[in-house]
Amino acid sequence: MQWIIFMLLLFISSMEMLTQNRWKKQASAGLLENCTGCVLCSEDNGCITCHHRLFLLIWRDGIRQYGMCVHTCPPGYFGVRGLEVNRCTKCRSPSCESCFSRDFCMKCKDKFYLYKGQCFRQCPPGTAAQPGTRECQETCEPGPWSEWSACTHESRTCGCKWGVETRVREVPEAAREEGTACPAQLETRRCRMKKHCPGG
Repeated sequence: MQWIIFMLLLFISSMEMLTQNRWKKQASAGLLENCTGCVLCSEDNGCITCHHRLFLLIWRDGIRQYGMCVHTCPPGYFGVRGLEVNRCTKCRSPSCESCFSRDFCMKCKDKFYLYKGQCFRQCPPGTAAQPGTRECQETCEPGPWSEWSACTHESRTCGCKWGVETRVREVPEAAREEGTACPAQLETRRCRMKKHCPGG
């Protein structure tokens, strides 16, 4: 009796192996449309593992998930190379078109602006929207104006009717380093001078 059960189990096991081998051959020969680039493929779920250079992209349709081997990850995903499998991983933000990592966006979808790896509908305070690049650029906020300088003409403070006085304001060092466009840092205006110099 045990001998019959053993033979039955051996027969079932060999039939399963034969079915698996036939399936692998079909997948590697590219006979199945949804198995292009696959090393191992499932009829219901598509690719399970990919060739070394390809990325495994998995997407969901309801409760089912499908796998596909791709050369580059589609918009909204980024590629992660691993020792055993290369995967396309979804960007966390739905407003991100392409990302460097799960939480760092490199390009936003239309109607969004990029700032420090995040996507915004409106640029944060202290920044201005750049429509051409769809990025938020930090605005330069210089310090307060200094007092007006003495009224001078050719380095003299007297002896003429009109002269010029100036005032300046400091720009934060961070804004200078980043090359941010800043408003005027120097202003001049005409001023009246003493016509006669003392003792002149």
